[in-house]
Amino acid sequence: CCSKGSVPVGRLWRRHAITDDPARTGFELSGGAAWTTLEQEQQFLQALDATSERLSVTEAGRTAQGRPLQVVAVGASAPADAAAVARGSSVLFTCTQHGDEPSGREACLSLARDLATTTDAATLELLRRTTVLFVPTVNPDGVAANTRQNSQGVDVNRDHLLLRTAEAQLIARLQRDLRPDVVHDLHEYGPTPGTYDRDLIALWPRNRNLDVRVHDLSRELTEQEVLPAVEAGGNSTGIYGYYYDAAGDVVAQQAGDGQERILRNTAGLRHSLGILVEASNAPADALEEANPALLNRRRVDTQVTAARATLGTVAEQRAQIADATAASAIRSALERGPVSFAGADNALPSPDQVDLDPPCGYRLSAQQAADAAGTLALQGIRTEIQPDGSVLVPAAQEARDLVHLLLDERAQEELTAGEPVDCA
Repeated sequence: CCSKGSVPVGRLWRRHAITDDPARTGFELSGGAAWTTLEQEQQFLQALDATSERLSVTEAGRTAQGRPLQVVAVGASAPADAAAVARGSSVLFTCTQHGDEPSGREACLSLARDLATTTDAATLELLRRTTVLFVPTVNPDGVAANTRQNSQGVDVNRDHLLLRTAEAQLIARLQRDLRPDVVHDLHEYGPTPGTYDRDLIALWPRNRNLDVRVHDLSRELTEQEVLPAVEAGGNSTGIYGYYYDAAGDVVAQQAGDGQERILRNTAGLRHSLGILVEASNAPADALEEANPALLNRRRVDTQVTAARATLGTVAEQRAQIADATAASAIRSALERGPVSFAGADNALPSPDQVDLDPPCGYRLSAQQAADAAGTLALQGIRTEIQPDGSVLVPAAQEARDLVHLLLDERAQEELTAGEPVDCA
């Protein structure tokens, strides 16, 4: 994937008109020669918050080193409260989970500004019906140190199930409280010349426990909307984890599995469409090698194009997406289906990794419950205190899959091994 071709009219979310004197990022002011510093980001967001009636900036936590974790919300007017956002349509962009991958952060900052200042009628209609949320810098400690991990040495994008870090906890709270219909996660990668070297690669959630419609719409968003939009802009695309030969055929898969701890998968398990996008951080030609600003601008431009394609899809398919995400949550609370503890949509688990008749819940001792309480609450998992002091975690709830993937002794990312409760 994907060959260049025509894109349906309206699929490309065009660059919006902005005000005569908009706020500018450090990256923009340098012409792409330097990335926006954390101090410049604060000044930029403060200027937008002070001048735009559509945008609000909220400090929603602090890192281990005390840096602010901020959420930017853009709507027809600055969203009043979490409940109002949760009741409506929303899209969440998570930017720079890895501190040494700067292009996604730049794309999110500039896109938030463009949405907050646009005069484009179609975009204003989108904002009237959909709140667009950004965490421009998920990992500010990593940005400060230019490291993939946060200041605790943790890869934040491997912490969305157990939630040991403040950064992952923030994303979990946003998913629990704001219930975004789409989670678009922005990253970068180092290409392998000749086989794994597309300008932008992307992937949908592959965990086998996903609701079918959520999975299929996520894949359609990736393959039929985002990647074609990037190609229409003259850039090459592919599927994350796939290695290609000279003819464009897939010859191997080295990444892109169904691990539930990765955000694109966790998002799907929490009933959101999910998409991971990764821009290449290597020069595409001699001009970019000689002038890093050209490379940096392409990295950011491909991210912006992908993000706009997601917004365009939401604008056109908002009702369909909202119906699918709501139905996914309802089915989780009402149905008892098989649970897979391994595998992916393109990789069958072994029989012993699938429970065709899973427990109806798990019983935790008082100590287990106390130790697990923070994670369970952040994941939106309901618990019931029993007369003997133990705690029952019923599987019949919206977070059904997360219950099994956190509390079953067969789980890859076991939080604590609960005692299975029979359905009798």
